Amino acid sequence: MQYRHIPRATLLMMLALALSLALSGCSAGTATAAPTIGGGGGGHAGPASLYPNPALTPGDLFPGVTAKEVCVSGYSSSVRSVSSDEKAAVYQRYGIPNEPGKHEVDHFISLELGGSNALANLWPEPYATPDGPNKIGAHEKDRVENYLHAEVCAGRMPLPQAQDAIRTDWYAVYLRIAK
Repeated sequence: MQYRHIPRATLLMMLALALSLALSGCSAGTATAAPTIGGGGGGHAGPASLYPNPALTPGDLFPGVTAKEVCVSGYSSSVRSVSSDEKAAVYQRYGIPNEPGKHEVDHFISLELGGSNALANLWPEPYATPDGPNKIGAHEKDRVENYLHAEVCAGRMPLPQAQDAIRTDWYAVYLRIAK
């Protein structure tokens, strides 16, 4: 038997797809599409398209970041560093085209909550989900991020709790604050 070298990026993408299929209950033999934006929606308040695929974007934090740091004015812009090549890689990982006006490459856990610039924290977030109520998307998630950041900086919520709120179900937070 002859073995060929598989590039690491290709191998990682194949593993992520296999994990995604396994988590969604599909087998590799029945898959007909590339990984989806949504991660399956299991237990979430909203449809799957409101959330990143957890196999591709589980969320990632800057190590040791504190509430004191993220609450300094200008913190987010001082750490923001996502190149156009990285943005292209995000679309490639998700198997979707970069169509202006449909998505933005966004941090799943926002920079203002200590999220990192790693690929594990980036996803093509839709501006309006096709299956979401009232076609919600990126702008509504921004409201949640701003709300949680304000709560952390006012001392009403610990930073890890705010990070978990985004990671667990940002849309559930949106439903609470939109009332």
